[in-house]
Amino acid sequence: MVVHHALSDFIDCDFAVSDSSCSYWYEGRCLQSGDRLKLPRTAMAEAIAHGLMQQLANNDCYSREGKMYGILLVELSNGEQRVLKAFSGLLNSCSFVEGWVPPIPGRDEVAFEEARTLAQLDAIKQEIITLKQLTERQQYQTLFDEFQQQLQAMSDRHRHCKHQRQLKRQQICNTLTPEALTIALEQLDEESRQQGIERRQLKRQQNEVLQPLQELIAATDARISELKQQRKALSRQLQAQMHATYSLTNFSGRSRSLQQLMPGGLPTGTGDCCAPKLLHYAATHNLKPLAMAEFWWGASSVNQDKIQGEFYGACAERCQPLMGFLLSGLSLNPPARERGIVPIIYEDEWLIAVNKPAGLLSVPGRYRDRQDSVLSRLRHLLPDGMALASVHRLDRETSGILLLTRDRQTHRQLSQQFQQRQVHKVYEAILAGAVTVERGVIDLPLWGDPENRPNQKVDWQHGKPSLTHFQVMAREGDYTRVEFTPLTGRTHQLRVHAADARGLGITILGDRLYGCCAVTSRLHLHARELRFEHPQLERTLHLQAITPF
Repeated sequence: MVVHHALSDFIDCDFAVSDSSCSYWYEGRCLQSGDRLKLPRTAMAEAIAHGLMQQLANNDCYSREGKMYGILLVELSNGEQRVLKAFSGLLNSCSFVEGWVPPIPGRDEVAFEEARTLAQLDAIKQEIITLKQLTERQQYQTLFDEFQQQLQAMSDRHRHCKHQRQLKRQQICNTLTPEALTIALEQLDEESRQQGIERRQLKRQQNEVLQPLQELIAATDARISELKQQRKALSRQLQAQMHATYSLTNFSGRSRSLQQLMPGGLPTGTGDCCAPKLLHYAATHNLKPLAMAEFWWGASSVNQDKIQGEFYGACAERCQPLMGFLLSGLSLNPPARERGIVPIIYEDEWLIAVNKPAGLLSVPGRYRDRQDSVLSRLRHLLPDGMALASVHRLDRETSGILLLTRDRQTHRQLSQQFQQRQVHKVYEAILAGAVTVERGVIDLPLWGDPENRPNQKVDWQHGKPSLTHFQVMAREGDYTRVEFTPLTGRTHQLRVHAADARGLGITILGDRLYGCCAVTSRLHLHARELRFEHPQLERTLHLQAITPF
């Protein structure tokens, strides 16, 4: 089975990457030496991954389910570079697929036990479904609702009668003789007692009818809970067997079971992700990893927020704990200082401006695989790094000028300039089509799309005012180079104003989030210029960063 592929299967033979920077590092600490080990996701790896995306887009079988895919750029013993590709879990219910790296060893050894356990789990699932569909549940609910209606109607009637009795008592106290009054009051009290008896009888009837159903439903729910516990125990038992059998090998030649590597417990699916499969295969076939990239393809499930075509790092629960072992013995480990390189284009005692590369976050994200950012790198590199704060942000895919401050006062003053729209910003972009007008203004209010985060959309009812000036710079074949001047700073403002039919109706080249299907190495959007009043020097500062595309 052919597993390693020629680069030409994914990129053009004359393809060249001018940007040698890496947008992410797969990292782990060696269990023996404690050294920090690293493997980059480079522009070349991303270009190869984009080529794989194009192949996936041309075959419907890859769109049936959403999952992670990955590529590993490797070097053979003769110096030739090849590509490995992998998918997470199963692909259309298959673990072995022609052209893809196989699963890590161990699955075959527990195949019979896995099939038997999966059959048991399926039987439990079907029984739970049947018990949840118990007809007596609906019967109970119907009868309960009927009794509630009867009780409510009775309560309304009794309340009216009580009010009438109170009025009658007031009336007869002044009109009847003492003997007649005593008799009349006893009659009213007797009416009240009879209504109380009537209510108690209806409640007793309700209990007699509903209690057997309640007991049956309670017993059914107890059985469902018991089945869920059985299912949990079977799943854990199978996972323990698989993790004890699954064996990973690193570049030092050492092999360990997943259970040995993570004795404290492993989440379901550990070992089935792309990175372990790719690195294990490379280590066991004498292939030297050069760079790796993982991305999501297909629809996201309800509890996932991944975007098709977006790159992601090692998952925090399953892959990251294995990275130190998997990378052990790998010789490709550049000095730690190289990881922190961010081009600084202006610096003084109050602020720093950098030329952020595409693919790098402005500030750290929420999750472990989103910690590498301009801010985190500078905080590690500079003596006063922990005092740094970002005044504004650029999208991860956008390159260009990013401004950070070194003290709170400067941060507050510059933030105020951004809020009051006193900062002049100029962006340069290439649009994936022909823009027919030379210049203009786009005024479309934007609002976060709750059904499709992190996308933004035009929303005339809830959207925030968003204003962009644009001017065509040049037309380059089928593409158009455009200069954008945003007067507001909404999330994805330029990307939506370009892509939306009520704006320019043409996506920015490489903007997969908003529908660009062209295969390219990056989003072609660059923050080229920034002009503002320096709050301490009291003069205008005009910063520029050459557009890299």
